[in-house]
Amino acid sequence: MHQSVAAPSEVPAEGLGGRIAELWVYPLKGARGTPLETATLGRLGLDQDRRWMLVRPDGRFLTQREEPRLARLVPRLLADHLAIEAGGVHLTVPLDDRGEPLAVTVWRDRVLAVAPDPAADRALSALLGREVRLVRFPDRALRPCDPAYAPPGSATAFADGFPLLVTSEGSLAELDAAIAAAGGRPVPMRRFRPNLVLADLPARAEDRCGRIELGGGAALLLAKPCARCVVTTTDQESGERCGPEPIRTLGRIRSSAGGEGVLFGQNAVPVLPAGPVRLARGRPVRLVGTAPAAAG
Repeated sequence: MHQSVAAPSEVPAEGLGGRIAELWVYPLKGARGTPLETATLGRLGLDQDRRWMLVRPDGRFLTQREEPRLARLVPRLLADHLAIEAGGVHLTVPLDDRGEPLAVTVWRDRVLAVAPDPAADRALSALLGREVRLVRFPDRALRPCDPAYAPPGSATAFADGFPLLVTSEGSLAELDAAIAAAGGRPVPMRRFRPNLVLADLPARAEDRCGRIELGGGAALLLAKPCARCVVTTTDQESGERCGPEPIRTLGRIRSSAGGEGVLFGQNAVPVLPAGPVRLARGRPVRLVGTAPAAAG
């Protein structure tokens, strides 16, 4: 059971100790997430996170913003394949860069992706009732993060802008308490589609700090508060919109002073001096430093 704790105004000099409560990977952008016990953290985030994506005929990315039924697609990572299941459809594509080169667009970024399987395109198009293609972010591709927030060399795959999203149980407890006080129903963490969920921390601790120390020199730089959209109102199993929460309450308690909308969670980039590291649920972490900008 979560306990709501008041957000700290300042972070102690020694930082705040917590732990990793949940790890999530989203192999197919917009599709259902996969909870993990352990995960490898590399320069593009968690291994295989958002390395696949559906695009429209013009190559532009497709997400739950326009197509909430993507939540019904269930990806599973196998030893050398990605399996996708939904509505009686079962297909697999290899975990490599084979496929037809295809230029795609994620927001303002153009990426040369690969389309691995025309049969998968047809099956997914029939399932969604619209023409789509399944593409992979190849190992040779480079998509830099916004240099206004991330250090030089930071990169991501098909995520919206940064390779990781960090939330905390304390922040969700605070939000759900505010929703309940207004007569609404609490929302689950899955609505926010995080990669790391932290525990044993005060509400909004991730907004007050600048860095999450993972041990051995590895860390996550907390780059930018995450602006939230209609996806957070979408049931992550049925793919149905569920009403105004949590956007309505976030608008009351977590609006950006800079006009970015409502906020929840932090975008992050990995700092890995010695290369990839293995993360696990329960791993202790320490939040240190000061956030580069107010999180609202």
